[in-house]
Amino acid sequence: MIKDLLAYVRPHRKILVIGALVGLVGSVAGLAMPLLAKYVVDAFGSGGSIAGPLIGLTVAVVVGAVVSAGGNYLMERTGEGIVLDARRGLVDRMLRLRVADVDRLKPGDLLSRVTGDTTLLRSVLTNGIVNSIGSVFMLVGAVIMMAAMDGVLLLVTLLVIVVVGGMTGLIMPRIQRAQQEAQAAVGDMGAVLDRALQAYRTVKASGAEEREIAVVGDAAERARDRGLQVAGWTSLAGVATWMAVQLAFLSVLAVGGARVASGTLEISSLIAFLLYLFYLVAPIGQLVEGAVQLQQGLAAMKRIKEIENLPAEPVAVPAPPVAAPAAEPVGVRFEDVAFRYGEDRPAVHDGVTFEVPAGGLTALVGPSGAGKSTVFALLERFYDHQAGTILVGGRDIRDWPLGELRGAFGYVEQDAPVLAGTLRENLLFAAPGAAEDELWSAIARTRLDDLVARLPEGLETPVGHRGVLLSGGERQRVAIARALLRRPRLLLLDEATSQLDAVNELRLREVIAEVATETTVLVIAHRLSTVTNAGRIIVMEGGGVRASGTHEELVGHDDLYRELAATQFLVS
Repeated sequence: MIKDLLAYVRPHRKILVIGALVGLVGSVAGLAMPLLAKYVVDAFGSGGSIAGPLIGLTVAVVVGAVVSAGGNYLMERTGEGIVLDARRGLVDRMLRLRVADVDRLKPGDLLSRVTGDTTLLRSVLTNGIVNSIGSVFMLVGAVIMMAAMDGVLLLVTLLVIVVVGGMTGLIMPRIQRAQQEAQAAVGDMGAVLDRALQAYRTVKASGAEEREIAVVGDAAERARDRGLQVAGWTSLAGVATWMAVQLAFLSVLAVGGARVASGTLEISSLIAFLLYLFYLVAPIGQLVEGAVQLQQGLAAMKRIKEIENLPAEPVAVPAPPVAAPAAEPVGVRFEDVAFRYGEDRPAVHDGVTFEVPAGGLTALVGPSGAGKSTVFALLERFYDHQAGTILVGGRDIRDWPLGELRGAFGYVEQDAPVLAGTLRENLLFAAPGAAEDELWSAIARTRLDDLVARLPEGLETPVGHRGVLLSGGERQRVAIARALLRRPRLLLLDEATSQLDAVNELRLREVIAEVATETTVLVIAHRLSTVTNAGRIIVMEGGGVRASGTHEELVGHDDLYRELAATQFLVS
């Protein structure tokens, strides 16, 4: 883990070295102060001039303060750069994770790793490491000066500090464990709160505010308890440091006072020695603080590495700056495909076989849980099938580069997500290089003209978090227009008309029929009226394909399809 931490430092090592050198200069100025104070006391004793020693002491104070301020600024600036690099790297990794892994993670906990855990890296990699280096120099310098003044008093000091320091060292692993638990608890609290916020209207409508407040409150209490454990062990380490210095002071005062009384030590030397002893408070405290920060950083690093160690998808080719010409439509074939979402989960697909010809409209229908949406998840390679073969354009899906495969698809999810931002940004999300005329053509085809005319700022109007300012049908049409702008070779529509009224459904059926003359359209539909004109309808049930054909053929030969059509008043 130490190696992983230092990897974040490497790009900033030059500035850190400069900051460390600046800190050393400040340390030298600090080490000179007790010695200059000794000269002032000697000047008082001998009746000589104190102007020179006082000027030197003043200069040392001013130089030390200015240099320390500059060094602190360099450290803070470098710390922000390290946090930026860590956050960029972690976000890059998160957005390249496999869908299967992200589905198992909690969004609130992921946010905590990007915000809280990366912030901990700043303190350990700047203040923790660099200040510790300066503290070591300060400590060594003070010990050398103390040794030059009186070896006996130095031995007394080191004996006390080593004993208490050993006790502090035993505390550090406990701090790391407690900090890791505290960060995990904060992540759990974020996950619980995210759950409530994502279903905010449901919480309100269910009158569940008090219950959710209590759940989040319990999570916050657990985070507090873990934080108190960290605070307890950290305080214990701080108390041990304070005790070490105080015990050393009392011991030196007793032994040194006896030596002064016996005439073997000058009073000015005892004063200077005690000043150096007090100067040990800061570097020892910084070393202990650095050790505590190191344990916190190691705990944060473990949580960050948990994400970095997850397998990532291959880097997809980014969308071209200008939309490419429409390519030939592709067909799809499933051959005896088997898939389950986990080893302990039942099979979702069990020997699924069907074919979607290139061009035209094909529909997947069947009861909920039949495995229809999983077909789309496998085509997009959000998941990989465990057995059988999936061909796209006559080519095994695993032989397609991932970016090229997904670039060939236009995908409209069942809940038609809309991102925070303007309407234009949402429409161009999948094809940022689309021309203005292409954009307006997609708007017209999906009957969004009225929406654009009604919005106060037209296409530049913000649509709110998750498109909350749009109706369900409007979000669905935005998602479809977004997919059409991609000029897909295969358009995947998952319940594309589920939130549309009868008039808009009819219009969208016309759009789908028009698009089907240009490319391959594969539709999942519970509302059969959307797909009665499909060239082929595939009926799925229980993880398999039970029948396929046209609407008329299936009404005549398949009981399940006939029942579905009858419940929707499409047949008597």
